[in-house]
Amino acid sequence: MINKINSLLPTTMATAAKPAEAQKEFATFLKDAINKVNDEQVQANKLTEKLVKGEDVDLHQVMIASQKASISLQLAIEIRNKAIEAYQDMMRMQV
Repeated sequence: MINKINSLLPTTMATAAKPAEAQKEFATFLKDAINKVNDEQVQANKLTEKLVKGEDVDLHQVMIASQKASISLQLAIEIRNKAIEAYQDMMRMQV
């Protein structure tokens, strides 16, 4: 996710994008990031279910997938919180 942010920064800063284009890029970025968080959650759940059923799954892989899913969800929540905080700050500004 952070690599995706870094890859967007130089192109966005180098050229002045129109607001509609920037909005589409941002929406696409958010959608991709949310889908990736969801995919990691699904993968962790599948591995956990396999472990519970007694299938041949390495415990270390289950724990790693679970931690990846947890960290990516925490990051998404923090980004959401910062976006809401920024929006609230803008709404409090006097024009």
